[in-house]
Amino acid sequence: MKSLTQLIQHMSSSDPPAHDELFAAAYPELRKLARSRLHSGGGRNTVLDTTALVHESYLRFLGADQLRLEDRKAFFAYASRVMRSVIVDTVRERQAERRGGGQAELTLNTLMQDNLPAGENEILQINDALLALEQVEPRLARVVEMRYFGGYADAEIADALDLNKRTIGRDWEKARLLLLAMLKS
Repeated sequence: MKSLTQLIQHMSSSDPPAHDELFAAAYPELRKLARSRLHSGGGRNTVLDTTALVHESYLRFLGADQLRLEDRKAFFAYASRVMRSVIVDTVRERQAERRGGGQAELTLNTLMQDNLPAGENEILQINDALLALEQVEPRLARVVEMRYFGGYADAEIADALDLNKRTIGRDWEKARLLLLAMLKS
């Protein structure tokens, strides 16, 4: 069996079976990543199940024709970014459906808005704040993305970004404080 890095390099040759082989080899780790993201914090995110998140992410990988990754670290860093995108897009779609999905709005009361799961609104607020943080501190945004949306530990993030664990810890604290300030405003 080829290593994940070899499969990633083989996939760069645009060989369709290579995509399937890479996905099959990475599937257990992608499920673990998705499970940790969806079930962290006591089941905070109930917008997707683990399998749906992994499979939707895979479809987006296939859609990225020009995907060029060097190694395993880059692949899983990219996977956390794709999972973030899938989660945020799913929340937006669900909220659009609740508001009529393009139909004329007729408000009888505010009970429906008040009953939205807090996790969905939280995901969108964090995503918006993360987009703003990305404009001023891209590395901090990557750390948050990998930790919050990817479920990575500091050591895994440090390995993926070629930084040391203490730097990631400081970046997380700084990003957390900046995001908290953005979310309060």
